[in-house]
Amino acid sequence: MIQDIGKHRFHNEYHPEAVPRADSKVLFYRGREIFVKCEDEQICFLTFEKVSEVWPEAGKKMTYLFSIDGVSYFLLAEFEMDTQKLDLQEACKSKETENLLASFPGYSWEKIERMRTVGPKEAAFAGVTGLQLYEWYKSRRFCPACGEHMVHSEKERMMHCPSCGQIEYPKICPAVIVAVTDGDRILLTKYAGRSFRNYALIAGFAEIGETLEETVEREVMEEVGLKVKNIRYYKSQPWSFTDTLLTGFFTEVDRDTHIHMDENELSVAKWCTREEVPEDDGVSLTREMMGVFKSGGIIK
Repeated sequence: MIQDIGKHRFHNEYHPEAVPRADSKVLFYRGREIFVKCEDEQICFLTFEKVSEVWPEAGKKMTYLFSIDGVSYFLLAEFEMDTQKLDLQEACKSKETENLLASFPGYSWEKIERMRTVGPKEAAFAGVTGLQLYEWYKSRRFCPACGEHMVHSEKERMMHCPSCGQIEYPKICPAVIVAVTDGDRILLTKYAGRSFRNYALIAGFAEIGETLEETVEREVMEEVGLKVKNIRYYKSQPWSFTDTLLTGFFTEVDRDTHIHMDENELSVAKWCTREEVPEDDGVSLTREMMGVFKSGGIIK
């Protein structure tokens, strides 16, 4: 899966005193696009050394994110973390910034979904994880309780309001991925109204007051009208594309196998044999679970 980066070591501890070094990686986002060099499906990020050569003030506009193999990654944002707003967002549309970005030949804006297919794997993982933090910082500039400017903690990755005391930590949404089985068949679905057209499994976010097992039962009933039994946890996955912590479950249909599909949520819902299950692409928990069933390796 995308977070399985092998021998590479990811450390997400926040270090407020961290200062970018020459080899530090700089992550720069524009909406859901990331500024990278991509050659032969291999990506690389700008280093602080390269950025500071053309923008000497860049070091003052960076926020520490995490490290991989001892190399630090910093966010170069179009806004300040605290009270002053940068005009870089508007500048992104200006000739001046176009000239700045043109100072890095071979680099371009790529849709964040490219991180699902490019390598090296640790760089792709860094790119999508950085996006999650970028979007959180961007949405926490102002206090959701009183509207005052939020300030970054000097001790941890946390935004707080100096006016009313509101505290905000990075957004993580728990959700379930459910493989509903019936002997040698598995229930495969396709989402309605989305650009993603591949087969998937039943999925949904946990609601207030629910256990994850109750989320499994509710989502299956809501989307395909089936009761389930023997719910078994498989594994979890951080899915930074949507600020989600995915939890995978295998379960069995309870008696009636007739599907009552919610057409607002799904365009396809059908039982498939192991042979009909698509091959695993190795990126998502959904696809891995489909591959596990295809190979006959479901948890008993």
